Amino acid sequence: MSGYKIFIVEDDPWYGEILEYHLSLNEDYEVSLFQSGKACQKELHQQPDLITIDYSLGDMNGQELFQKIRQWNPNIPVIVISGQQEIDVALGLLKSGAFDYIIKDDNTKELLWNSVLRAQETSKLKQQVRNLTQQLGEKYDFKKSIIGNSQVMENTFKLMTKAIGSHINVSISGETGTGKEIVAKAIHFNSDRKKKPFVPVNMASIPSELVESELFGHEKGSFTGAIARKIGKFEEAQGGTIFLDEIAELDIAAQSKLLRVLQEREVTRVGGNGTVKLNVRVIAATHKNLQEEVQKGTFREDLYYRVIGLPIELPPLRERQEDVLLLAKFFLDAFCKESNSTAINISVEAKKKLMCYNYPGNIRELKSMIELASVMSDGKTIESNDINYGSIRGDMAFMAIEKSMREYNCEIIKYFLKKYNNDVLLVANKLNIGKSTIYKMIKDKEIKI
Repeated sequence: MSGYKIFIVEDDPWYGEILEYHLSLNEDYEVSLFQSGKACQKELHQQPDLITIDYSLGDMNGQELFQKIRQWNPNIPVIVISGQQEIDVALGLLKSGAFDYIIKDDNTKELLWNSVLRAQETSKLKQQVRNLTQQLGEKYDFKKSIIGNSQVMENTFKLMTKAIGSHINVSISGETGTGKEIVAKAIHFNSDRKKKPFVPVNMASIPSELVESELFGHEKGSFTGAIARKIGKFEEAQGGTIFLDEIAELDIAAQSKLLRVLQEREVTRVGGNGTVKLNVRVIAATHKNLQEEVQKGTFREDLYYRVIGLPIELPPLRERQEDVLLLAKFFLDAFCKESNSTAINISVEAKKKLMCYNYPGNIRELKSMIELASVMSDGKTIESNDINYGSIRGDMAFMAIEKSMREYNCEIIKYFLKKYNNDVLLVANKLNIGKSTIYKMIKDKEIKI
């Protein structure tokens, strides 16, 4: 038999059989009855999912049996069933970790039934949390979530490994789209803080007048609109990691308040008097050079030394060209899987086109390009014309591919015709060329409109 395994420990045979019969009405339950604590102990190797114990057993009291069960497996929920006279003792067991206590009376059977259902649901939720935590760990295994085998990325992996093995604060710098938050998550979910919260905060998106409340929280009535107490992001991250993205965007006033929190490792809510001790790791990120910001006077030097910790600089994609096709394949496979579509290949010409671009939007731009290209393709192979350079700065990126002057002229004219809705006269004026030149290209099918 396979099901939810329940042990009932009850030295009154008649009462024990009543409980056993009642719980056995659920076909999913596998119920075993024991008349002594020692008999139960001998069968703990069967790995019961739940145990009910009578506090007043003949060979040992409920406290002793409870402790032995906890020593065997502290995760097994234990329900204590006691008489009226043992209520104080039962409450003590509850404080020690017992799942529930039930008084022996006319309602015991129904109360036990409901308690078992709650315990079963709680076990399911705990298992889901364990599964999600494991999945997060796998998702943010940095050798899987951060793709690259270039030398610059190998150096980044080494620094991340050092960050994972310590509690030092970390600062991540790099251009927009290089994956700073993914690196921060990989560090958190592979560290010993992985079971605690990861709280991301985009400093650039918080109005300056709300920064203190957002980061440190506020008490009810501390300002107009504060209708209830609010826990700040630092308290939310207690025991875990707070990710302060775009930290260079903080104004000087907010920087001084953040510095105090980092120095004292405690926070005071706006409008409050008491302090809350913090156990939070800080990972900061910015696309700016913090040293230059210090020299400009826009970033406090003392705060700089607090947040710099272990610095990790993420290289732009143009400096890791050997990773472009690797990343493209990764994004393509992931997109096909999410779309429940068959695998798509990338043609040789399409690969060449991907390698000729400098990716001002970095990894984020490459991901968008590949997803769009997979949609524009025939569903089997991404061809060169399926790939579009989407960045504003990338409109003239075709010049990275060597062509004849005639071919470049065609590309330029096609670009402006598309921009101005095929208005030949307007394009001719914009480019200071004769309209007949454009019409001839159209006639010779060098340009299609």
